[in-house]
Amino acid sequence: PALGGALAGGGAVTEEVAPGIFRIESDLGPRFMCQYLRVGTDASLLVDTGLESTPREVIEPVLAKLGVAPTFVLVSHADVDHCGGNRALREAHPHALFVCHEHDRRWIEQNTAMLNENYCWYEQYGFTIPGEAKEWIARELGGDCPIDLGLQDGETVRLAPDWRVEVLHLPGHTPGHLGLWDRRSGALIAIDAVLEAGIYDRAGRRLIPPRIYDLAAYRRTIRLLRSLDAELLLTAHYPVMEREAARAFLERSLRFTEELEAVVRKGLAAGLTNLKELADRAIETLGPYPEFAVELAASVRACLAV
Repeated sequence: PALGGALAGGGAVTEEVAPGIFRIESDLGPRFMCQYLRVGTDASLLVDTGLESTPREVIEPVLAKLGVAPTFVLVSHADVDHCGGNRALREAHPHALFVCHEHDRRWIEQNTAMLNENYCWYEQYGFTIPGEAKEWIARELGGDCPIDLGLQDGETVRLAPDWRVEVLHLPGHTPGHLGLWDRRSGALIAIDAVLEAGIYDRAGRRLIPPRIYDLAAYRRTIRLLRSLDAELLLTAHYPVMEREAARAFLERSLRFTEELEAVVRKGLAAGLTNLKELADRAIETLGPYPEFAVELAASVRACLAV
């Protein structure tokens, strides 16, 4: 059932998608983003903190309505719309333990490192990052915030006497992307670990390409998720997917990597020699991508490494 429908501040909608698992959805420009809250009898776990204002405008009203405070805050990976609210949420909940994978910790903790190494590295290859985009990212990163614990694949978090969730290392999109596997309900929180052919707006128009740092790891992640065959696949920027829809989504995601690799190989055969030329060819062939098309350059670079 929907929990209270639209909540004040950003039009957030929260739904209990499985027993004790709440999906918190709010606007992110023309698209949406989601955080997830698992509420057990012994502990509560929040997955991701959104942008700088998300805790105040979106997450806190949900916590207040449910009458809970997060015991753990799991940051799935290093991206502005997943950890930008860390500092604000830590200030509101100083006793919560913030956790992530060690491979993403540096970017998650340090805004300057995140901005320069995760978003602006493209500039050295001739790509232009608009100043307003950099300013928006810097602002929405929300300030440096420490992580308390580094998690690894296979660790578990106890939320109730009969409820443990398993941490999954799902690399590819970022080196340290984490997900959560709930065997009790068959729900798998994958966030951005797999991104099909891109992220779409609410009208179903494709906006942003998949960013892949490690193609081989990304494909292993897709195959792992496929092998788990979850009842529910829960992501940050796509609707809730039941088993058949999730299978199709994962197949489309794998197929996109093959299409991208084919474009890169053709570009190389045609004599293209630098990353910008190859990325421009991929954007032209696989796009259009109206926003952050430059992200596809990371995926092209990943193709060159396999």
